Amino acid sequence: MARDFYEVLGVPRTSTEDELRSAYRKLAHKYHPDKTGGDKAAEEKFKEVNEAYGVLKNKEKRAHYDQFGTESPQHGGGGFGGGGGAGSPFEDIFDAFFGGGGGAGGGRTRANAASRGDDLEYHITITLLEAAFGVKKKISFNRLENCGDCEGSGAAKGSQPTTCSQCGGQGQVRMAQGFFSVTRACPQCQGKGTIVSNPCSTCRGKGQTKVKRELSIDIPAGIDTGSRLRVPGEGEPGRNRGPRGDLFVRIDVQEDAIFEREGTNLFCDIPIDFPKAILGGSIKVPTINGEAELKIPAGTQSGTVFKLRGMGLPDLRGYRSGDQLITIQIETPTKLSKEQKDLITKFDELSNEKTYPLHKRFMKKIKSTLQK
Repeated sequence: MARDFYEVLGVPRTSTEDELRSAYRKLAHKYHPDKTGGDKAAEEKFKEVNEAYGVLKNKEKRAHYDQFGTESPQHGGGGFGGGGGAGSPFEDIFDAFFGGGGGAGGGRTRANAASRGDDLEYHITITLLEAAFGVKKKISFNRLENCGDCEGSGAAKGSQPTTCSQCGGQGQVRMAQGFFSVTRACPQCQGKGTIVSNPCSTCRGKGQTKVKRELSIDIPAGIDTGSRLRVPGEGEPGRNRGPRGDLFVRIDVQEDAIFEREGTNLFCDIPIDFPKAILGGSIKVPTINGEAELKIPAGTQSGTVFKLRGMGLPDLRGYRSGDQLITIQIETPTKLSKEQKDLITKFDELSNEKTYPLHKRFMKKIKSTLQK
């Protein structure tokens, strides 16, 4: 049974978007393959965390998940849909008791029926700047291909698979159990419907071999961690000439040394010196598009936030780009010379209540509180 996505992230079902994002970032950082040195258990946990956040961060998918336990009717992780062309649990039960569809359209589960191949998933890590502007990435992965020597039959050259004598090529045998006729996979051919007497030496009778596949993937601007890109037809091959599955590329955006991202908005802290905060002036600030000039008003306090409109990341849906919010941190000077200390002392002697209006208002609040 699939795990509860809220349990995976360690949050209650009432969690806000910010709480979900915060929980995801902590877990993604903890279990990221770059941090765990290839630990398989950690890698599986990382995939599980990404899948959970990918569903819960989307309002529509989350609403559907909260109601039905799946991100969508076609989602294969715990709902009634399924990957690889499988039917619902109700259909499986029906097949078990009535022999693969009974008389109405029987043969749906025939061994020689075409079926869609499995999907594959690939994880890729990109930088924040790559996420901001989009990037083309080359990826390589292993997938199954039909064996070139036997053309997928599994039989050596000059021979062909023979029809299974026990099931007659159906891949299933019917067994009577009381009032019911139960259909099961043929034990002689393991449900394939054919027997390979002379297996191909290249694929050892499997009909498929692992092959390295290389692709160039276009990652759109504005993409975020947990997003999945679908590449149709790049998954595993289908059975009996069925269509290939798809490749899903899951994105992980690295944490940046300067910027913190929330959706399409960017946040950063900028330190300024003591005189600049007092007298005002202009400073150069970093943006994803290079340096920009920011005017600092005289008397700027530490913690003041300035907004650069439209200087955040683009929106994947084509809406307005986000903003960049800059928080000012005033740096208190240290290791002062005697002359500097004397000047500060002189400044302090010349100061009065008007010099520090915030302090004055705070002291008034204390006084009024104590008098009550």
